[in-house]
Amino acid sequence: MLMQAPVMALLAVAWLGALTLLWAGAFGLQLLRHWNPASGAPRQLLLERQTELVATLVGQLLAWQGAALLLMVVNADRTAPLLVGAMCAFGSFNASVWGFPALYAKLSLFFAAGAWLALQRADRAAPDWPLTRRSYRLLLAVLLPLALADAALSTLYFTDLQPDTLTACCGSSFHPEHVGLAAEASAVAPATALWALAIGLVVVLAWGALASRVAALAPAYGLASLGFLGLGLLAVVAAISPYVYESPHHHCPFCVLKREYDHVGFVLYLPLFIGASAGLASGLLSWRPPAHLDAPLQRQTRRLRAVSMASFALFALVGAGLVVRSGLRL
Repeated sequence: MLMQAPVMALLAVAWLGALTLLWAGAFGLQLLRHWNPASGAPRQLLLERQTELVATLVGQLLAWQGAALLLMVVNADRTAPLLVGAMCAFGSFNASVWGFPALYAKLSLFFAAGAWLALQRADRAAPDWPLTRRSYRLLLAVLLPLALADAALSTLYFTDLQPDTLTACCGSSFHPEHVGLAAEASAVAPATALWALAIGLVVVLAWGALASRVAALAPAYGLASLGFLGLGLLAVVAAISPYVYESPHHHCPFCVLKREYDHVGFVLYLPLFIGASAGLASGLLSWRPPAHLDAPLQRQTRRLRAVSMASFALFALVGAGLVVRSGLRL
């Protein structure tokens, strides 16, 4: 499996990102010790030039995380026919004990990267770079550990993946009598999942609207976005997927990406993930903003919340359309 072109590309991006963040982390330790924008000393001028280089390189690598996440899922789906018992990407990830941890690490890195890129953009908008220390603390505490975990888990997963491995398909793993999170999600009644999604949408949209008027509510919108992400994924497993497949017992969240279902999964997941990423970034930027940067940050966070809210509404609209047009009635 290691010699496949998509696998080599994924590992190259993962390790390049991890090594670059290690280098950026070493620079970040130096910056946190000596950063002083009010100083005109040669050390400060050198740090300012170097941070431009580091931020540009790290930003370019992090921007590729969305493409890497997509490639990983698509490659898992195309690898499924090579594995005994696998029928979709779920079977490919399930073929190794490292499969789903590698996917979760890459997904977490995707959301963290979006938040860091938004923080960097806000920092560059101010002449005194008031968010530089915060962005490098985030890099050291969150991005670097996630990048190292992503590279290590991806390597372990692809190394462990063998064609003769017998793996369970999505049908058995999502059966209500099976033990595990997938089975618990599929056991939720479709009506309950759809009502929870509708209520969650009202709450997150109302919270986003209030956050534009009450600044104290703005940081918590990031948590509300992650909560709606969880409700959205639950709705996909418990209700939307069976309607797409027109089968009450087929709950796989990966098969919706297949050609036989018109790749509707991409249309479904894209606004959900964009909404969660933009919402998380808006919450991070709203937390303890520097006083002199409060107005510009409020404009940026309002734009991010607007993108998040519109994306969540689009996800709900697409999901409702898939349910309505389905021939299945539950």
